[in-house]
Amino acid sequence: MKISLLVVILFFMLFAVSASSEDLSQKQYNFFKDQKTFIKNPFELRDPFRRLIDSSKNSKRKGFKTNGENNVFTNILPLEEVALEKIKIVGVLLGKDRRAMAQVEGSKETFVLKEGMKLGVDGAEIKAILPGGIVLVEKIVNVYDQEEYLETIIPMSDN
Repeated sequence: MKISLLVVILFFMLFAVSASSEDLSQKQYNFFKDQKTFIKNPFELRDPFRRLIDSSKNSKRKGFKTNGENNVFTNILPLEEVALEKIKIVGVLLGKDRRAMAQVEGSKETFVLKEGMKLGVDGAEIKAILPGGIVLVEKIVNVYDQEEYLETIIPMSDN
């Protein structure tokens, strides 16, 4: 008795599912008939929920400096505008990607340095990050109009 009741219920369930799937496949909406879209690449469209930001207007505001990436406005000087004598190395991270932590004298802001970055007014490039500090190389022109390379080592600071 229980098995026959189960078979009957199963039969009605399969019949209901097949009937509803046939209705959905035959049903068409009138507003989709014979219409094509003119959008060629929909993934290249602008997100309508994001605000348009014109970075050329924002970076020209007086009294603010931007870091160029995230349009973050700050009054802290970037390391490209600080003299090398005022930069202190306060930490070094060794591993696959070497990093150094630096502070400018008189400031508590910490900067993360990577190999290849430019530092200082003269554009000295970080060539190596070592456990004891960093090695900078800058190109200068001597009195004979010849290019020379100067190596500067900034050691880790004690305090």
